[in-house]
Amino acid sequence: MIRVLVVDDQAMFRVGLAAILDAQPDISVAGEAEDGTQALARARSLRPDVVLMDVRMPGMNGIDATAAILGDTISAHRPRVVMLTTFDIDDYVFAALRAGASGFLLKDAAPDDLVAAVRTVHAGDALLAPRVTRMLVEELLERPAPAPKRDVLVALTERERDVFMLMARGMSNSDIARRLYIAEQTTKTHVSRILGKLGLPDRVHAVVLGYEAGLVRPGDPLPE
Repeated sequence: MIRVLVVDDQAMFRVGLAAILDAQPDISVAGEAEDGTQALARARSLRPDVVLMDVRMPGMNGIDATAAILGDTISAHRPRVVMLTTFDIDDYVFAALRAGASGFLLKDAAPDDLVAAVRTVHAGDALLAPRVTRMLVEELLERPAPAPKRDVLVALTERERDVFMLMARGMSNSDIARRLYIAEQTTKTHVSRILGKLGLPDRVHAVVLGYEAGLVRPGDPLPE
């Protein structure tokens, strides 16, 4: 079972989310919280697998709560966090990603999309709503290209660097495997090691790192 903590300051919305998730055979709602402070306490005590986190709440907001939960020095447990908001604003997206969130879903998403989001991030993948994904990529492309900082990859082997550069271009594991003539399972192993060595929660953060470090730029040819 995937244990979920639902965090939102609107009680009716929170109950609705819980009902949708509890109806799934492989998901159970471990608890609820109405603000960020309560979310941090309940994440420690309930140890959920996934946290559905509202962005805008009184007191500690969702982004600060996400950073607190994922950087908690008291509890070693690290759930996956999906941000929920009615606002597809780039400031929220980048702040949420920097806080370590693995997903960003708009509140007008269909129930099936909500359930899929929980399963996706629990499986170790990242998730962004289509509108948010487009906005993220557009924002990255519009930024001035920084000087490349290849030292961020110093911990990686040569093969892992090859895989990272393709990940940062948004390529899937199967595409990377075909490009590098390696097995898809080998690619998955490389991706897992890369994320661990670089301290990244998922491949979306690898894309952001690739652009922000100047390792990937719009129009770059794929490496040979």
